[in-house]
Amino acid sequence: MKKRFLYSLVAFSIISSSCEKLLKEDVRSQVTDNYVNTPSGFQDAVKASYSFLKTFYGGDENGSAITVFGTDEYTNGSDGNNKSLNQYTSDLNPRQGVFTNIWNNLYLGINACNTVITRAPNVTGLTDAVKDVRVAEAKFLRAQYYFLLVRLYGQVHLSLTETQSVVTTATRSPVKDVYNAIIADLNIAVTALPIKATDYGRATKPAAESLLAKVYLTRASSEAKEATDYTKAAELAKNVISAYGFKLTDDFSQVFEQGAGEKNSEVIWSVQNNKDLLTIGTGNTLHLYFLMEYDVLPGMKRDVINGRPFKRFKPTAYTLENLFNRQFDGRYEKSFKRVFFCNNPGTFKINGRDVTLKTGDTAIFVPDRELTAAELAKANYNVYPPSKQDERRFPSLTKFLDPQRPSLGDAAGSRDVLVFRLAETYLIAAEALMMSGNTMEAATFLNVVRTRAAKKGATTVKTDANRLAMQVTPDQLTIDFILEERSRELLGENMRWFDLVRTGKLLERVKKYNPVAAAGIQPFHVLRPIPQDQIDRTSSEFKQNTGY
Repeated sequence: MKKRFLYSLVAFSIISSSCEKLLKEDVRSQVTDNYVNTPSGFQDAVKASYSFLKTFYGGDENGSAITVFGTDEYTNGSDGNNKSLNQYTSDLNPRQGVFTNIWNNLYLGINACNTVITRAPNVTGLTDAVKDVRVAEAKFLRAQYYFLLVRLYGQVHLSLTETQSVVTTATRSPVKDVYNAIIADLNIAVTALPIKATDYGRATKPAAESLLAKVYLTRASSEAKEATDYTKAAELAKNVISAYGFKLTDDFSQVFEQGAGEKNSEVIWSVQNNKDLLTIGTGNTLHLYFLMEYDVLPGMKRDVINGRPFKRFKPTAYTLENLFNRQFDGRYEKSFKRVFFCNNPGTFKINGRDVTLKTGDTAIFVPDRELTAAELAKANYNVYPPSKQDERRFPSLTKFLDPQRPSLGDAAGSRDVLVFRLAETYLIAAEALMMSGNTMEAATFLNVVRTRAAKKGATTVKTDANRLAMQVTPDQLTIDFILEERSRELLGENMRWFDLVRTGKLLERVKKYNPVAAAGIQPFHVLRPIPQDQIDRTSSEFKQNTGY
């Protein structure tokens, strides 16, 4: 699976998307259309279908920009062209590239999957058993692509067969029909996929069940909701937790250990990357976006260990000051980098006096509270308490850092992107159970995650209210509490905008916790704009979402 993405341009250079219809006849290889009908071509086509995952999962900043910005968790840093997604200004419009790029590439991915599914019966030289698994992989991927589309854009064009020529018509299918297609694909995937993949990174039965659980959880609060959605989401999540041997890592920070640690007991399914410069492509770029500008400050210069600071996403004050119980919850300290050690020694003017910094001395400290005058007077380094933090100076999220890049200028990181991990499955089960009225069982699942998150000894400490500090009781459960627990656990992992929309909390929590976004956000922002290119180049009527 590590070299899977190599095949995308080869196997699909002559295939266009039925909905996108922006056919560019830019043939980049001598591979013929009939190649996909051969055993090797069919296998390569399946591999190529995975490559479009990078559209959303770490291949560039689009997936993060569309889900991290404009939430209660993150506001904009100083740099980048997508600040309107946080500020909800008029620049958030149908011509913005982030929407067009995601739309076009997801439809290319869908047509790649359609090609595999359509061609499978005609491929000879492979057993039916092998073809069934490969088709199930394609249906899993198609479901994933459509699930992203329907949550972002609402009604979208539904195409379930291969397109081989230019198509100029498209229609927006009802949300219910899109969800039905997603669920039908995933039901087949759950039945046909193996529990463990022959190649790490291929779709599996527990991955399909994880996705299906999230689909039911999301549909349950949509216009397409059905009465059993929460129950089905809970059953699927509970089965993933109990049936396949997954377990939470002993420590929260272990989930994000680079290298061999990326394949830990908590990872259900991930999007693959590698260190092979011939096949890595854009790699995983998430390491770029959550870093403060450290490299221009006294005692510091840019290096591989500390990373390339694109300073796109700045945590909100709510995230830093209110979200975590820093006394008992270890995830705050394990999520943020707040100290930088000198890698550029010399004598510098700091706090109005000359300070000599040696390699390894503290050069930057970003405290979680205001320091006293006496404390500041003793600091022989740059200090950025909350009152001095701005779009360039802020605590930096560590879970995506990539100190194994070949050089400081490399943007292509090698980390896998963890799409489904067990901690979220517990949180899905808890939310679905709570929404079904079973708060007792919901609290049990939530407390598993909170126990792992607790600092040593904190699980036995009682608060002033005589409650265990890192345990929640059924009477404390609300959708806001679950959203906050998801934030503490899943911060920055391309989920927050979806979470807030799913729970009907986007406007409320953005207005309350993100001052930069509060003035601009409107009710229609629960959907993204249909790309104007799609509307302009479709001969049939293709309506825009309300408000754009």
